Amino acid sequence: MAVPAPFPRKLAIALLALLACSFAGNHIAARFAFDDGTGVLLAILCRSGITLLVLAGLLAWQRQPLALPAGTLRWQLLLGLLIATQSLCLYSAVARIPVALALLVGNTFPMLLALLSWALGGPRPTGRTVLFMGLILCGLVLALDVPARLADSSSANPHWTLGVSLAFCAACAFACALWITDHKLAALRGPVRSLLTLVIVFSSMLLAGMSGVMPAGLSAPGSGTGWLALASLVVLYGVAFTLLFVCVPRLNMAQNAPVMNIEPIATLLLGWALLDQHLSGLQLLGGAVVVAGIVLLTWRRSG
Repeated sequence: MAVPAPFPRKLAIALLALLACSFAGNHIAARFAFDDGTGVLLAILCRSGITLLVLAGLLAWQRQPLALPAGTLRWQLLLGLLIATQSLCLYSAVARIPVALALLVGNTFPMLLALLSWALGGPRPTGRTVLFMGLILCGLVLALDVPARLADSSSANPHWTLGVSLAFCAACAFACALWITDHKLAALRGPVRSLLTLVIVFSSMLLAGMSGVMPAGLSAPGSGTGWLALASLVVLYGVAFTLLFVCVPRLNMAQNAPVMNIEPIATLLLGWALLDQHLSGLQLLGGAVVVAGIVLLTWRRSG
């Protein structure tokens, strides 16, 4: 099977920027849905279920086999559970703190992945990597307004600590998922891995909802606005995920993937315009530092 020719770089960057904005819009729509009483489990069920149907249809149309290489089943199961955990933690964080802050913390996974790879026998981070990690941490301290939070015990948002912790858990889960993908599931074709991951995410959220472990997890929206927000997050995530799945062979991700880090910036702008979520000048500076650090950490020199 011939390898498809990559898109021109300008087109690839524009498409990745569009996809990042779509993912950002998904989180903004999620916050609208949660504010209207929608359960987190219901949002993930709808999102993963519809995307799963679309992806299964694409694979059936392409007639791709779903066979798993020997020894990969348990790792695929763990990957799916980690992505389910990441989705649950990130959406739970989005429901509690400003969406842009949740995304900034959640997007620190490249730094965590570098540390995890080193801890599990990979190469030691270079001085350049350590420098950018320090830059990201300094930016997070400013973006999260940590000094003010520590000085003021009566915070205006009592859910701030829990929300930040959940976003960090999401980053940890995603870093672990990426390590498994690179080191244990390299022999598994990407389309099959994506489909099975969605199956596990959907099934685990359904089981969690039926078990009652999250009493309000399957709560329906309280009004038409909530239903519209729920439908919007499904469409925005489904379209972005499907387009990324279809186009990734032609996007030269090794060189262009850092473009996806505009997602927190798009989330910040959308949160300001649609949710009236404002950050101070110091927090905005910290957010810019975090995004710059992540881009520099993940950018690979060509050639």
